[in-house]
Amino acid sequence: MNKLFHIFRVDEEEAKKISEQPDEPHNHDFEELLIGINGELEHFIDFNTTKIQAPFVSFVTRGKAHRIIPRIYKGKCDIWGIRFKSEFIPETTFQLYSLYHDQANIKFKEGYCFQRLVTLCEMMYSETQQETTDLSIIRQLLSVLFTMIEAERKKLEPQNEPLHKTQHISFGNFLTILEENYKRSVGVEFYAEKLFMSSRNLNLICQNILEQSVSEIIETRKLIEAKNLLISTDKTISVIAYELGYNENSYFSNVFKKKSGQSPSEFRDDMKKRLIS
Repeated sequence: MNKLFHIFRVDEEEAKKISEQPDEPHNHDFEELLIGINGELEHFIDFNTTKIQAPFVSFVTRGKAHRIIPRIYKGKCDIWGIRFKSEFIPETTFQLYSLYHDQANIKFKEGYCFQRLVTLCEMMYSETQQETTDLSIIRQLLSVLFTMIEAERKKLEPQNEPLHKTQHISFGNFLTILEENYKRSVGVEFYAEKLFMSSRNLNLICQNILEQSVSEIIETRKLIEAKNLLISTDKTISVIAYELGYNENSYFSNVFKKKSGQSPSEFRDDMKKRLIS
């Protein structure tokens, strides 16, 4: 996906097309949120296939192998799809990994609370249809959408039945500590010590849940913020590198190009052109 943000709607006709020619399990370089108003979703993720009927919310983390097949249920299908790059809401994205890594699909109750999510989707879509789209408005609406989903998710959790096993709690704690320290020049051992575990155990947890090593996750968080700063500020590349804990500008640029396929300056120029268009 070339855009920072894309919102679309799947109706009965589109669902029929997708279900007749389903993709093989795959991954992609963007985050995806689905808000199901009507219909059913067949979702293969974390090596399991589940079916969920609307109303529902489903979140797919960037890079996670999955397959989604929307289906008509009781003659209807109406699903909002939202795709966005990690750098679009960098301060929120890693929180989402923590919240959804072992619960990709959430069944909602019909009513006012769910309808508010639909209204936010409609508002974001309406903004994309304006002659000049204001991405800052969409960014705020998307953050509010996730905040509302999380508030409802907490209400739906069984009070006496913990959803997260010890491993998942540790992973969530790691992401919390990462959010507070990713700009510092610290490595795996720092995070392992904070969590009172060995580096090996922390790596095993991260591999099991996000299929990345601790170092890869730290690097990913840094690069998400780097992209955000390149898009939203006029800071020089050397200043951005320094703020993110890189001692050498050249090393930062090499890591950025290796991960993104573009140098920081090429990425900035490319995104400016896309945002203008």
